[in-house]
Amino acid sequence: MKVELVAEYSSSLPVDDDHPYRSGAWRPNRKEFNAYNLDVEGNLPLDLSGVYLRNTENPLHHAIGRYHPFDGDGMLHSLFLDNGEAEYRNRFIRSEGFEAELQHNGPLWAGLMESPNKSLREGWGARTRLKDASSTDVVVHGGVAASSFYQCGDIYELNPRTLESLGKAYWVNDVTPGWGVSAHTKVDESTGEMLFFNYSKTAPYMHYGVVNRDRRLVHYIPIELPGPRLPHDMAFTKNYAILNDFPLFWDPEALKSGAHAVRFFRDMPSRFAIVPRRGSSEEVRWFEASPTFVLHWINAYEDDDEIVLDGYYESNPSPNIKPDPNDLKSLYKTLDVSVIGAQAYRWRFNLVTGEVKEGPLDDQAAEFGMINPSYAGQPYRYTWSMTNKPGWFLFDGMTRLDVETGNKQVFRFPKGVFASESPMAPRVNSSAEDDGYVVTFVSDMNKDSSAAWIFDASDISLGPIAQLSLPERISSGTHSYWAGRPSFS
Repeated sequence: MKVELVAEYSSSLPVDDDHPYRSGAWRPNRKEFNAYNLDVEGNLPLDLSGVYLRNTENPLHHAIGRYHPFDGDGMLHSLFLDNGEAEYRNRFIRSEGFEAELQHNGPLWAGLMESPNKSLREGWGARTRLKDASSTDVVVHGGVAASSFYQCGDIYELNPRTLESLGKAYWVNDVTPGWGVSAHTKVDESTGEMLFFNYSKTAPYMHYGVVNRDRRLVHYIPIELPGPRLPHDMAFTKNYAILNDFPLFWDPEALKSGAHAVRFFRDMPSRFAIVPRRGSSEEVRWFEASPTFVLHWINAYEDDDEIVLDGYYESNPSPNIKPDPNDLKSLYKTLDVSVIGAQAYRWRFNLVTGEVKEGPLDDQAAEFGMINPSYAGQPYRYTWSMTNKPGWFLFDGMTRLDVETGNKQVFRFPKGVFASESPMAPRVNSSAEDDGYVVTFVSDMNKDSSAAWIFDASDISLGPIAQLSLPERISSGTHSYWAGRPSFS
């Protein structure tokens, strides 16, 4: 392996930092690398061509007040694969907030767990006065990588292969001033469009939009809600976009005093907005279902008169667990998939009768499901998802669920080895939905090292068929994306 050190950054974090989400598997990286001719254990498939991108909260500084794992600066990790060639790079996302704190050599904004009033400067986000770290999600659209922030901010663009910074996406200038864009923008490979939403504490509280393959905003409408909400994801089908209004949001009474206390209103229904992809606000149709919260969707598609929507239903969205003063990670109980009871679930919305049917697809606690990207918005069969280490926001296993039969494959990572969200990568000239690979980055606490592991998507239980070494152990991370060539240069 040939390694080039591109940059190294100083940090104001303590050398002996013992915060559970800034140490151990979450120890942030301060160096940027280029690495070529990666060392390979096993057989690197020659028909795997594209780039695997993963975004990561990777702080150089603590947040003002209590630190939350989602406060960290964004860092992209990139694995480029083509005909047996393998390259790795990592880069901080050069957001305005990152650059300001780099110059200040310390934090300027309060973290997610503190009052916005503690921030030293104006900021971004639906909550307001938050740092836009662009650290949540990443997609490839119109040939560029686009990173985003879950509480709304700018879209930062990078070259998918080299991670060269390309600055802010210019089309965001055309959305409502100050609103920005939420994470979990959705790319439809069949049309080249990117669908998105944003949200705010001011009416109408949500918008929905479409960006074409040339990265121009071509559609943007308000989605009126009863008040401020906390949507995290959206879905789409061939002809429709699906947005939501879940009964987990900031307590309106607390908001009056400037507090952002999240509460689950158990007596309120979940509401789903279904709108034609280029439809008007007047064409939005609302459907009601049992109260829950869904962090991430799996897929959606049309079945005659019905919209089928799959995602991770939470049976306990706001667990009432008293934090343990001797266990700092207990403050982050809602990050534990098993505690919130997330499981694969299906809703069916009849566009003719208005009827809603719902029920579980599986009873295992899991989240962060990925599908073959060419099946997005269309009927599909398989999803690859992650299980977590109890009590932690760490991925210790992977499952492949057949949503038609319920059959499941399971792979457990060795003790002390933690993975990332793991996209499905179709092989070149693939002939079936599961004809390809699953790619993930792992952090091995036993060996103090990291690698990219590649699985056969048709049978993940066999374990990795190839392991590619990385220059150093990387911080645990979540959202990722696979873009096959030639969708980028």
